[in-house]
Amino acid sequence: MSRSATAAVASGLEVFLDERAASFEGLRLGLIAHAASVDPGFASAARRIAENGRLTLAALFGPEHGVTGGAQDMIAVHGERDAGGGSALPIHSLYGDSEASLRPTASMLEGIDVLLADLQDVGSRYYTFAATIAMALEEIAPRGGRVVVLDRPNPIGGSRVEGPGLEPAMRSFVGYIEAPVRHGLTMGELLTAHARRLGIESALQVVPMRGWRRSMDFEETGLPWIAPSPNMPAIETAVVYPGGCLIEATNLSEGRGTTRPFEWIGAPWLDGERLRAELEKDALPGVAFRPIAFVPQFQKWAGRTCRGVALHVTDRASFLPVRTGVALLAAARRLAPREFAWRSEPYEFVSDRPAIDLLTGSASVREGIEAGAALRDITASWDAAERAWSDARRDLLLYS
Repeated sequence: MSRSATAAVASGLEVFLDERAASFEGLRLGLIAHAASVDPGFASAARRIAENGRLTLAALFGPEHGVTGGAQDMIAVHGERDAGGGSALPIHSLYGDSEASLRPTASMLEGIDVLLADLQDVGSRYYTFAATIAMALEEIAPRGGRVVVLDRPNPIGGSRVEGPGLEPAMRSFVGYIEAPVRHGLTMGELLTAHARRLGIESALQVVPMRGWRRSMDFEETGLPWIAPSPNMPAIETAVVYPGGCLIEATNLSEGRGTTRPFEWIGAPWLDGERLRAELEKDALPGVAFRPIAFVPQFQKWAGRTCRGVALHVTDRASFLPVRTGVALLAAARRLAPREFAWRSEPYEFVSDRPAIDLLTGSASVREGIEAGAALRDITASWDAAERAWSDARRDLLLYS
């Protein structure tokens, strides 16, 4: 039996091809896609669309990491060839050497009537694919074009929200759409929120999935997990990412260069057993910490033995990834205040604000950690913000 026959969920790509393709006849289509833009049989979205006799696919657009998904984080992408479509379509990079490169240019959009967007998100505000689609929407809308989002599951579920909001002064590529860190929306729902704020909802169309429920673990969908970026190899990675990404804003290794990015956290100057004991004081739900030693093969501390902890999520339903990430930062700084440091290099084209502030959406988390505040005090304002977002997002929800 084929995988598509057993899958509980049909992605927006499948619904588009099965039910909507006829209405796009005669239009020139662009496709924003990456390695995870596949059907249940692992055929790429580009190939499926190009092979449909009713559709005219004119160009591909690659987000961060590229259409093929091979580029590491914050590495400019140029001169790609489509690895899955088997075509000679032009490929335009939406992640280059400057902030301006994040938006499609007028020449890229010349002759494009509709931009299809089929990107697997991971449910966190930092993940840059939603920003890429949002910027494309902002560019094509004034030209009379449309963006059509082919929706996919939020792999960490659509019921829970967590984390601080985004202050306007901290808006960046890793904080572009106003939402908590864990927003609890699908890509289509999140883009709808952005389009409504800008008054360009008429330029956005969402092709919903069939069969997805907000409470689903990704494994329940029956869809294949394809790494949407090089350091997102498994569902377990996505589960911890809303907190694990915060480690990027420090001189701690977030496990890049290992087989467990965002699940292994450490540095040469940390003591894993002491870090575990310190974290257990916070009584964080749904997670256990195991002392570990690892050697990253690239990026921070490459070739050096790092000591720290491995995160083991014991209960996804109660796990609080963002609070856990903040607890990790605070504990590491308490244990090694001289060695611990915030990232000072430019981060996603921003050099005038600390990376940690861009990720958390304000200076308050950093200031609380620096002041030695307890975790409950650092996150005290989150409860009200999470409730407010849960209420505000109700009219965005496309799925039960």
